[in-house]
Amino acid sequence: MSDDTEIGDLLKRVARELDTVSESPRLDAEILLGRAIDMPRAYLFAHPDDMPDDAAIARLQRTVARRLAGEPMAYITGSKEFWSMDLVVSPATLVPRPETELLVDLALREIPRKAHWRILDLGTGSGAIALAIARERPLCDIVAVELSADAIRIAEINRRQLDIANVTFLEGSWTAPVAGEGFDLVVSNPPYVKVDDDALERLASEPAAALVAGVDGLDAIRILAHDCRDVLRVGGQLALEHGADQEHQVAKLLRGNGWSEIACHNDYAGLPRVTTARRPAPDDEL
Repeated sequence: MSDDTEIGDLLKRVARELDTVSESPRLDAEILLGRAIDMPRAYLFAHPDDMPDDAAIARLQRTVARRLAGEPMAYITGSKEFWSMDLVVSPATLVPRPETELLVDLALREIPRKAHWRILDLGTGSGAIALAIARERPLCDIVAVELSADAIRIAEINRRQLDIANVTFLEGSWTAPVAGEGFDLVVSNPPYVKVDDDALERLASEPAAALVAGVDGLDAIRILAHDCRDVLRVGGQLALEHGADQEHQVAKLLRGNGWSEIACHNDYAGLPRVTTARRPAPDDEL
């Protein structure tokens, strides 16, 4: 990359370089160049003949190299939009994905607007799901559990920056920190990738513990299918995100653990992505 190139030419060149690693190379180029010169993207369009200085070019080269190495844009920029919230992310957390908004949408359909429910989010990561639900249902009390202390710190930053008061983050493994408590709704986007899945190469920058769940990708969901009944009130709903090819396996696990009203919901791309189920009354289990 030349250090005496005009903005318009730089954008074209960087977009070509990123074409092999990005689904939106032009957008990535605009974001990276805008950050390098500390100006909004609109400035790039209005000043295509400007020539960034050497320091800006060096900053751009460093971030382009990170992107070419497969690092997600969210880690490079330090943020990701989810449910119209600008969330801080880091390599300690997964990058929130658009398909996970379905989990939030289904939860909000279940929760009455004026409800004073207790809601549990398991494996919260950056806090995306918990914070989205909390913002939309401010009368509810959301508890979010996460095993990684580093991820909890990121979630707390997001809570403070978004000024959301009705979320509590707890460090621990799945339902252990809330044993003996009762919730009206449990949601989770757990790890569900197989240990030998080819997709892991593409996801190498993200925390493996938040992605990988054993040989069949269902280890975490097995735990949730078994343990969540103990913290969910009778009639309460469980909502789990899972892989697009795991619909029938997840339903089988839930049936085997006594859940009722099991239903799978397609994401916005038409793929089976979230399964919901209810804790039946004791008489219904007979």
